[in-house]
Amino acid sequence: MHSPSSSLNSNQWFVCPQPNPKAETRLFFFPYAGGGPAVFNKWAVDLPANIEARIAHYPGRGSRYNEPPIKELAVLVEKIFQTIQPLLDKPFAFFGHSLGGLVAFELARTLHQNNLPQPTALFISACDAPHILDHHLLLHNLPDAQFLTSLKELNGIPAELLNQPDVMQLLMPTLRADFELIETYRFAMTSPLNCPVLVFGGLDDPRVSRERLEGWAIHANAHFELKYFPGDHFFIHTARKSVIAEILSVLDSTK
Repeated sequence: MHSPSSSLNSNQWFVCPQPNPKAETRLFFFPYAGGGPAVFNKWAVDLPANIEARIAHYPGRGSRYNEPPIKELAVLVEKIFQTIQPLLDKPFAFFGHSLGGLVAFELARTLHQNNLPQPTALFISACDAPHILDHHLLLHNLPDAQFLTSLKELNGIPAELLNQPDVMQLLMPTLRADFELIETYRFAMTSPLNCPVLVFGGLDDPRVSRERLEGWAIHANAHFELKYFPGDHFFIHTARKSVIAEILSVLDSTK
């Protein structure tokens, strides 16, 4: 079994917008490509008093902007695995959107392989099932202009960021690294997860098809459910309240 490394700090890797030592459950959020902890700040405010939010903070963004972004999913998951262990002292659940869904899934698998506690629920949002990821389209090596055009076409980055060229220029190395993470990832089959797996999709998401969302079923040993919300790839912003209500209803039922 791995042991948590003293050189990796839980507080650096997980932002806690509203610390709540009395919370019964921790809900970990894993952002999408290019996303920092700020993308889930509003969510933390909407959670009831018995749930504490912890938001994964990948290097290369936010207050970790000066750190080089990680380009391999296995490396990112291993570092998160090392730092999350002290935070697993009470029931917990994972929610990951797009790239974050892949991170949350691989992290749950790593915990399982090391005989560590499992999430009470794994929420995967707007993310292709890992065994049918689309590797035909490699974006991370494209020249800047083509890279940005492709991101717009794929609906891979929120419009408010794409419309700020200065911000996009600063974010470019991190975005490339995040897309490299996804595009170089290769799934290796192991036994399905024993925790409930709940998959969320946007009804008008041009990027993630229904078939690729339904594919998650084979990775769930216990309960599997697929729910759709109005909106595109970023329905989690426009339908946030509905998504949170669904998460809370599931967490209530797993107690």
